[in-house]
Amino acid sequence: MEYIKNFNVRNNRNLTMLVDFYELTMANGYLKTDVKDKIAYFDMFFRRVPDGGGYCIMAGIQQLCEYLSSLTFTDYDIDYLREKNLFDDDFLTYLKNFKFECDVWAIPEGNPVFPSEPLVTVRGPIIQAQFVETMILLTVNHQTLIATKASRITRAAKNRPVMEFGSRRAQGYDGAIYGARAAFIGGCSSTACTIADQMFGIPAVGTMAHSWVQLFDSEYDAFKAWTESYPDNCTLLVDTYNTLKSGVPNAIKVFDEVLKPLGKRPSGVRIDSGDITYLSKAVRKMLDESGYSDVKIVASNSLDEYIIRSILDNGACLDVFGVGERLITAKSEPVFGGVYKLVAVEDPKTGEITPKIKISENPEKITNPAFKNIYRIFDKDSNKAIADLLTIRGEEIDFTKPLTLFNPVHTWKKKTLNNYYAKELMVKIFDKGELVYESPEVKDIKEFCKKELDNLWAEVKRFENPHPYYIDLSQNLWNLKQELLMKYSSEFNK
Repeated sequence: MEYIKNFNVRNNRNLTMLVDFYELTMANGYLKTDVKDKIAYFDMFFRRVPDGGGYCIMAGIQQLCEYLSSLTFTDYDIDYLREKNLFDDDFLTYLKNFKFECDVWAIPEGNPVFPSEPLVTVRGPIIQAQFVETMILLTVNHQTLIATKASRITRAAKNRPVMEFGSRRAQGYDGAIYGARAAFIGGCSSTACTIADQMFGIPAVGTMAHSWVQLFDSEYDAFKAWTESYPDNCTLLVDTYNTLKSGVPNAIKVFDEVLKPLGKRPSGVRIDSGDITYLSKAVRKMLDESGYSDVKIVASNSLDEYIIRSILDNGACLDVFGVGERLITAKSEPVFGGVYKLVAVEDPKTGEITPKIKISENPEKITNPAFKNIYRIFDKDSNKAIADLLTIRGEEIDFTKPLTLFNPVHTWKKKTLNNYYAKELMVKIFDKGELVYESPEVKDIKEFCKKELDNLWAEVKRFENPHPYYIDLSQNLWNLKQELLMKYSSEFNK
């Protein structure tokens, strides 16, 4: 993390002003009103899993910690805001002396997460808690989206390595860098993005482009030069001219003439175009008959989870995948709809917390009020996750006794658990503005993610029509939500 902070400083990466403008206008307005001292509670959550999937993968907390740890308004920022002729001098003075004072909780990276449950909760002065909305959403939305897509793609590959190849197709520099990080968390084995290796230790990989082959007088000469340069890690791109009539025969010839005398084995060949299923079968046969049954066949070219699943179901002989644009952009559904909503307000003098709710004619947009806890409930015999339980923070639930879960909408659907255990999901990452959380290394997050995914039932992980994973409310939280719905409904109908 220290390296990344230094990297950001060297590259003028003060992102404090990366906010929606209304966060500044509201903050200025708050300072002029009686609510300026209120303590606000905000939840960041999402309403729907992209691609009709059954789960998402939490990612982006390390970058969120870095952002919240470095909030500061420069003289340049203050001068810019003053020139807008919108902001009071008292507000500009407040920003000049700004010190982050919020408490923040989050679900650690790598956890499977589900709609309607808080991924991040912020408690603090209303001006500050509102101000960080955009960057919380931007950071967690993007990386969670890419980690989720990577998880789907790597699962489709059925334990075959998937290399992230998307830098040149990403939406901007940060999309490439942090997309590579998120893809690794979601299950990718490596990345083509060199700076992601430098910053996060994600293995950087790469062989040759078609231009290498085209540059030489012949394909054979190109392969020979490459093999002599990299005899210990030789993978040849065999589709520049004709995969079966030219590329693979020339590759085999070079393997025989250059590597065999050295006592070395080639690593692989890569196919980047054409009918990959058909070609991979033919290439496998040619390699096997030439004594190279151990040489891996790599496939790339606009792949995603559906194409990978299809070609494998059709018997493609592939060992490794390189996936680019459809992963790094989450092309099939490139927006993660996380939102940031006020759920409670605290009186700074008495400490009394008043729950808040947002009501909509669209049921999925009705928020779960109050300052909350999240527990993941597991079956003791299988260690499979059964449901997540949202409770009011401070509510006591005896998890040593039978636990009755019920669907928050269809309340007659109930299940009583006896042989179970519960795990609290959210951890505190900031205490009164001070970072109290140490983010794991990205490789450890990846391994944690794999383990937690194994704890989900296969039915939840289906690509099509997954079994819904239940997000249940405690009886007290459900009662509170109904009381608030009835309260505002009665007021509207007067």
